[in-house]
Amino acid sequence: MQRTPSVTPEDHARVSELLGREARGLRAIPVRDANHEPVVIRVASLVDDKPFPTLFWLVDPSLNYRIDRLEAGGIIAEWQARIDAEDGLRESMAEDHVAHIALRNSLMTETDRARLQSLGFYDALQQRGIGGIEKPDRIRCLHTWYAAHMIAPNTIGRLVDEYWGSRRNP
Repeated sequence: MQRTPSVTPEDHARVSELLGREARGLRAIPVRDANHEPVVIRVASLVDDKPFPTLFWLVDPSLNYRIDRLEAGGIIAEWQARIDAEDGLRESMAEDHVAHIALRNSLMTETDRARLQSLGFYDALQQRGIGGIEKPDRIRCLHTWYAAHMIAPNTIGRLVDEYWGSRRNP
């Protein structure tokens, strides 16, 4: 398995523990908490010769739980209705996806890019934004949006922040 120097064997073990499975394709831990615990991980765009469009994963148990609560409360349907009604939100989300694809491309190794192209996956990957989403006006999963937001702020991440900021005890 290829690892960047910033991912130690201890990091790999801890991320695997947080995921509850082997951390395949782990390339970096771009966000850590005050105790140096992983919060967001970055994964390769090609794992075991399969495209992996979800670049960033939220691995912090507390944040995952808070987002689970939001999703369970129906916030995705509420926000999706708002997005469907507001041109500005849809346009902003489309821009987020374009920026995310560019970021993913900039982080992709030349080896992965060449392999994706030889396997016929590269062009399809270029159509997938945050969380591997193909339709730029759909939310699908707050976890992937928020993980990406912690790297490069995005529309849905800002909605999450605004929601939490409007509550006393999120």
